[in-house]
Amino acid sequence: MPAQPTARLRILSISLLVSLLVLSACADKESPAFATLVISNARVWTGDADNPWAEAVASRDGRIIAVGSNADVTHLIGDDTQVISVPGSMLVPGFIDTHVHFIEGGAGLSSVQLRDAATPEVFSERIAAHASSMEPGDWILQGAWDHENWGGELPNREWIDSVTPDNPVWIQRLDGHMALANSLALGQAGVDADTPDIDGGTIVRDTDGRPTGVLKDNAMMLINAAIPEPSNAQLDREAAAAMRHVAANGVTSVHDMAGFSSLATYRRTLAAGTLTTRIYSAVPLSQWEDLRDDIVKNGSGNEWLRTGGLKGFMDGSLGSHTAAFLEPFTDAPEDSGFLISDLDEMREWIVAADAAGLHVMVHAIGDSAIRDLLDLYLDAEEANGARDRRFRIEHAQ
Repeated sequence: MPAQPTARLRILSISLLVSLLVLSACADKESPAFATLVISNARVWTGDADNPWAEAVASRDGRIIAVGSNADVTHLIGDDTQVISVPGSMLVPGFIDTHVHFIEGGAGLSSVQLRDAATPEVFSERIAAHASSMEPGDWILQGAWDHENWGGELPNREWIDSVTPDNPVWIQRLDGHMALANSLALGQAGVDADTPDIDGGTIVRDTDGRPTGVLKDNAMMLINAAIPEPSNAQLDREAAAAMRHVAANGVTSVHDMAGFSSLATYRRTLAAGTLTTRIYSAVPLSQWEDLRDDIVKNGSGNEWLRTGGLKGFMDGSLGSHTAAFLEPFTDAPEDSGFLISDLDEMREWIVAADAAGLHVMVHAIGDSAIRDLLDLYLDAEEANGARDRRFRIEHAQ
């Protein structure tokens, strides 16, 4: 008996590439093997301009083997075939998210949830509740808070010090371009009133010059350096959590902006046969030589895991007032943001990486940063000649 649809099946996604869906548009009627899954009575959008709509999809062991009408897949239904009838539901190929921080996102799923904290009191209460479930000495990370939820005042270490006496706290704003540390974390990182500011970053201070706990962009490295490295087992758990989360939301492929540690995690997962999300893994632009050498040694991957991408930064973000603009922010007329990377160094990296055939993607939000980045891309094209290189500007807000 075909299973009946549930509310969660109103919109379905198939965890296979669009190309597989298109290439399988005709049923393989000569194959003696039955499908393991058939979805019928659906409105299937195929992505094929010649045959954009279908009614049913059949798959075998995770591979689409037929797309067409209900009649086209009937011969593929055997005694052990799972048949799901979804009258009126729409079925689409899996979504591709081209900019994620995958393992970091997986870690955030099990950390304190601050994205919708609407007041400083709720902010502090949630951190207190999360700290009560942790062992002394464990770091509280992630968070994804947004100070605009409560009117724009930046959080302060004094909001959380009393509820986190035994746990260093380093929780990021949702854009990842500034974060709040409690006094314990500042102390472990050696950040105090005498710590100088860093090019391309800001240590927010009170009227007496003491750090409030908020650090922006390059200054965040001061705290990051004090955080213990996660174990492979922890990274594997976080990757698994991320894969479950994106699958539940119809995302089947991602471009991950991370580093070699994440790439190593995906390679372990692939070798174990548990990689369920297709990943294009990018590493920092500054490590272009390491990526070039890695590809020579290990290749650029397969349909499940690919490398070749490099991620750089020009500026910060709008919400942190660190995006580089030609004119000041309307809500901060004394500030127009700043670049967080040296232009000469960026030019050197981009030109060399492009010459090596690597794929360059650079974060740039403010109009000043975007203008400078376009000039750098033109420099690379002039140096290395025209080709289908597909430079990317990430965000371009």
